[in-house]
Parts: sequence; C-alpha cells; structure tokens
Amino acid sequence: MNSKYVKDLILLLAIIVFCALAARHLAGHETLEDYANSHLSVESQENITASATFDSNLEQSSSVASSENTSGASISASELSTETVNSSVMSNSNLPDDSDVYDTRVTFEEGFYYEEIPDSIVSKITDVSYPHDCKIPLTELRYCVISYVNFDGEEKTGEMICNKVIADDVMEIFHELYENDYQIESIKLIDEFNADDEASMEANNTSCFNYRPIAKGHKLSKHSQGLAIDLNPLYNPQVKYKNGTTTIAPVTGKDYTDRSASFPYKIDKDDLAYKLFREHGFTWGGNWNSSKDYQHFEKKIR
Repeated sequence: MNSKYVKDLILLLAIIVFCALAARHLAGHETLEDYANSHLSVESQENITASATFDSNLEQSSSVASSENTSGASISASELSTETVNSSVMSNSNLPDDSDVYDTRVTFEEGFYYEEIPDSIVSKITDVSYPHDCKIPLTELRYCVISYVNFDGEEKTGEMICNKVIADDVMEIFHELYENDYQIESIKLIDEFNADDEASMEANNTSCFNYRPIAKGHKLSKHSQGLAIDLNPLYNPQVKYKNGTTTIAPVTGKDYTDRSASFPYKIDKDDLAYKLFREHGFTWGGNWNSSKDYQHFEKKIR
C-alpha cells in the first residue's frame, strides 16, 4: 500500500478517536444507554409514571385489605364471646349462641326474640336465681332478648327470663317502648347481681324471673314464676306501710317516693309503660292499697 494512503488512514482514525473522546467528554461521560434512558419520550415517561402509581395504589390497597381482614377477624372473635349485655343494640357479642334451642326461637322483630333457656344460661342461673329446689320447670320459662334505649339515648340489647305465658306480651310491650324511645337504664338477668333483688334495684336494673319469696316473707313472689317485671326500680320504688313503719325498696329510692313530684322515669297512669302493661292484662303495684310498688307489673294466669 502506498505510504501516503497509510498516513492518511492513520490520520483519519486519529481524528475519529479524538472526536469520539471529545463528544463523550462534552456529554459528561454519558453512554448511549445512559442517554436513551435520560431522554425518554413523553409517552414513555407517562407510562412509567402510571405504572409506578398503579403499583403504589395496589400496595396500599393490599395493606388496607389486610388491615380490614385483621379487623374483621377481631370482630368475629368478639361476636363469639359471651356481653354486653348491653352494648349498642346492639352489640350482640354477649348473647349465647347455643344451637340446642335455636329451633325453639320465636322472633318478633329484629332485636326481639325468645326461646327455651339455652344451656349456657341454665349454667349461669343454676343455684343463683334458679335454685335446685325451684318448683318451676325450666320448660315453663323463656329466655328473651330485648332491644332498648338507655338513659344516654343509646340502643342496647338486654336479657330477660320470663314465663312462657307472657313471652309474647314481653316482646310486644318492650318493642313498643323501644319504638317510642322509652328510656330504660338496664335490662340484665338478676344473676348479674347474684340474684340479690336489692342490689338489682339499686342499679336501676329492669328484671323479671327470680325464684324468691316476697321480701321479708315466705310466700313466693310472682317473680318466682316469671310473671312479674320490675321496671326502672330505683325511680319507682316499693313503699310499704305497716304498724306505723315505712319500708322503702330499694332504700336508695327514698327521693322518689313522693309521687306528686315531677322527675324523670316516673311511672304513673300517664306513663307509656303503664298503659302498655295494662293493655296486656297486667296489674300495677302502684294501684295496690297495702303497699305501693311503683316498679312492679304482674300478670295472673289460671
């Protein structure tokens, strides 16, 4: 090859190398791949941004779903436990779920039903409100679930045991009270108070069945048959007059013995509860002569 051409070729190659090095230096040592990645089209950038956003949202959704599933599992576990009485209407988490009596359940309305006494409740009341010498067969009693509005205006779920003869009355009366926002402070089984009637009354607890004699007597109370209901007893105490002595039950209800006074939760003949119980054939202790039992409604059966 002619030496002149060789020199020209070498010079050309040198110029090419020099230009390449100069271009890389001016580009900040950026390779073609680097350049391509840093100069994406607008469409490509939008696609990548959208993809990143989607992945982020998907991750957040998965996190929320996981949280909700965990929360749901917690709620389910709570619902299977045995409270409340009295948590929002209606939180039913404390109610028994015994399947042995479910086929005996009679549902009146949502939040209102009765059934034969569930095994868990039998265990709870045995040797408390239901002693071993109780003359009333369990088959004569019914376990009632009742929705009500408490003194704070909150919806709650209560429990009551009554005679099967008045179970329908209980459903109808307390449903009507609930529909009219009639306030009741508490509806719990008296076993929550160790079957102590005085303690239940002092807590202003509304209750029905309790196998016991009439206070300071030997004759069985109508409560022993599940045929009597004491409603908001603290504000509607029993007042007995005997031999010049006045006995008040509960004793903490003394401030509410003056029935001419005006105060909340007082049961009189203008009261909705009075009217409903009377319509269903109950007698009211406030109409008695020998004593006045303003909390007490009972029904006689043949």
